[in-house]
Amino acid sequence: MTLLNESRTRRRRLGVGATAAGLLAALLIGSPASATPDPGDSPAAKKQLSSSVAADTKEAIAGGEIPAQDQVVHSDNVEHLANIPKDALPGFNSDLAFQGNYAFAGNYDGFRIFDISDPKAPKTVSQVLCPGSQNDISVSGNLLFLSTDSSRSDNSCASTTQPATEKSSWEGMKVFDISDKKNPKYVAAVETACGSHTHTLVPEKKNVYIYVSSYSPSAAFPDCQPPHDGISVIKVPRNAPEKSAVVGFPVLFPGEGPDGGGNPGAPTNPGVSKTTGCHDLTVLPSKDLAAGACMGDGILFSIADPEHPKVIDQVQDNKNFAFWHSATFNQKADKVVFTDELGGGGAATCNAAVGPNRGADGIYDIVGKGDHRKLAFKSYFKIPRHQADTENCVAHNGSLIPVKGKDIMVQAWYQGGVSVWDFTDSTKPREIGYFERGPLSTDTLKVGGAWSAYYYNGHIYSNDIEKGFDVLKISDKLTDPAQKVRVGELNVQTQPDYFD
Repeated sequence: MTLLNESRTRRRRLGVGATAAGLLAALLIGSPASATPDPGDSPAAKKQLSSSVAADTKEAIAGGEIPAQDQVVHSDNVEHLANIPKDALPGFNSDLAFQGNYAFAGNYDGFRIFDISDPKAPKTVSQVLCPGSQNDISVSGNLLFLSTDSSRSDNSCASTTQPATEKSSWEGMKVFDISDKKNPKYVAAVETACGSHTHTLVPEKKNVYIYVSSYSPSAAFPDCQPPHDGISVIKVPRNAPEKSAVVGFPVLFPGEGPDGGGNPGAPTNPGVSKTTGCHDLTVLPSKDLAAGACMGDGILFSIADPEHPKVIDQVQDNKNFAFWHSATFNQKADKVVFTDELGGGGAATCNAAVGPNRGADGIYDIVGKGDHRKLAFKSYFKIPRHQADTENCVAHNGSLIPVKGKDIMVQAWYQGGVSVWDFTDSTKPREIGYFERGPLSTDTLKVGGAWSAYYYNGHIYSNDIEKGFDVLKISDKLTDPAQKVRVGELNVQTQPDYFD
């Protein structure tokens, strides 16, 4: 293990060559319709890069400007406690959820449950084979929810891939009973329009509402017809999950024409994704608020009536945001951080060619009151360490670190690793800690790195696409107060009120 001083930054020439310049042009000018944000149903093919890119990467490693291949490095205030490699499930690792002493880790081939009662030595409790990318995961009480966003032959865990052009194909939500963590039971399935790329829980006492995000409709897909300008709402009775059903499809982007009222994308807005649904939603139930990252749009809406969410404000950034990917509120609900997944998670965008404002976080203040609240842009944040052009790197999933009076996040950046950063001053965000590995390859662009990085009950947990489940601990005067905060359950897209 190598420790690097936490003030280290990499503002070097990585990515300014002809290859990177060509990539930048493709990312910002190419048709958004051809991009598939987040890795697809099958593992991404390796992309052989030019000899000059490989030479530049090796030169950067030799000069100590980036870590060596697979080398673990981190700031002085971050400790790497454990890594549990992938086991029975070979697919991409994806999102995480938590409950008590357990962590639930999604994988394109199913999910894995860890006992994290000793964070330094997590133990596998069970692994469930149930293919269906990307298996976005969450838990509530005795129920576990799993998103299927790949066209399957049926809704069983033995299904195979099948074209979305066939009416019999299935995509949607799966529900498991996890009262016995060693033996989860599949209890229900609900088909949703265009599948379920991600989902967000709005839990109540008797029911759990699920907001299902999906996108990219086509006239050729019987179960995914345009316009797809809203979200599916599923109602799950806790005591009878087999009765789970779609109870509505609220339209978030009303408008005339076949595409609704979202961002039109190219050619009106070159390099920006056309809005044909949402990628991810985050709710703050204590404030009856939700934030939506919806391809070409960011939205703020009220969930006072969970079956009928109401949009309060809608914003676009047609200069620097290519694909609105996810959202995080601060605890006071007067700020929201949106992420831009430029390149769909499969490109090298943490380099000089792309720069600091694309593939980054956008920090917005929430101003005004009630239904008159507005999103006001303040600044961008991007990790200050350039990565090699062989490393997919872009803003991805993160969570608040609960420190009263401060706005601090931990966030995954794929092969850019894990970053801890402070946005208490919306106009001057800064990194305060990090963890990363060196590139998976020095001559080939291979998808990997941290998919999610979340703070839960004193530790940071990260699900690395290829390397497995990581446990980190940050010791810093800014974040130390969070060690006293405990919650019984955490689905990051259902943000708790940590201080109520």
